[in-house]
Amino acid sequence: MSFVDILISGILAFVMFSVGLSLTWRNFVVTFARPRAYLGGLFLQVIILPVLAFTIASLAGLPPAFKVGIMILSTCPGGTTSNFVTYLLNANTALSISLTVTNSFLALVTVPLIVSFSVDHFMGGHTTIELPIYDTIRQIITIILVPTFAGLLIRRFLPTLAINTQRPLKWITVIMLGLLFIIKFFAGEEQGGTGITPSEIGQIIPYSIIGNTVNLLAGFSMASLLKLPTNDKVTMGVEVGIQNTSLAFLIGGTLLGNEDTLKPALVYAMFTFFTALVYGLIVKPEEWKAFKKLLIFWRKRPKLNEQ
Repeated sequence: MSFVDILISGILAFVMFSVGLSLTWRNFVVTFARPRAYLGGLFLQVIILPVLAFTIASLAGLPPAFKVGIMILSTCPGGTTSNFVTYLLNANTALSISLTVTNSFLALVTVPLIVSFSVDHFMGGHTTIELPIYDTIRQIITIILVPTFAGLLIRRFLPTLAINTQRPLKWITVIMLGLLFIIKFFAGEEQGGTGITPSEIGQIIPYSIIGNTVNLLAGFSMASLLKLPTNDKVTMGVEVGIQNTSLAFLIGGTLLGNEDTLKPALVYAMFTFFTALVYGLIVKPEEWKAFKKLLIFWRKRPKLNEQ
């Protein structure tokens, strides 16, 4: 395993630990008391996202590895970035976190099934690579589930520590994900990057924009169909519009060992943080002050660190 692979695993574990720190049992009680939004979100993420991705990948004039990359991305919904954006937009953070944690469990089944099918369907005649099922399950348990539960236990038994570190950790995780993105995007292949070229970005980005737009609309449409409140409409759109890029890196780079399958995730991550914010402000225009929150939290950050 290369240094960058270890870095990806470490960052993903740290991200899931920070998600766990933000969890309380009340989050789940509140979410399950109104299960329509929760079940609707799961249906979107587990069923609709892969179906939409498969449709786009099948119609796209892209190399097989890029098509597999689109499918990998569909198995990695949500994550700390979607939780963070939901929080900034003052939407249903409890729902967002609950979906993230549930999908971490479901990934034990969804990732091996969908990724193995995608490799066989799109690359079967072009490569001998295959997803190592046992290693995939082991990695998901050790890098996603264990850190999440560790954070949850600290929040349960050391609530003051968890609360005091939760806010700065949001920034730290975003910065770490940004650094990982920069390494993968700009570093050469010998330094652990993907070696993505402007030509490849030009190939992928139209389908990334289409996919992101369709995902956001799917979230809004599902929430509207279920007659959910505005905060849930925002949350569901953000949850299906932002993908867990670090998990996609783990699957494509570490488990499949094919850097080309990471490139759709890289291109998708270039803009989806901002499109999710714009989506939220369109659905909930009174939250334009979310941008002001960023400045306020940044100014308070040194004080939090001093504590």
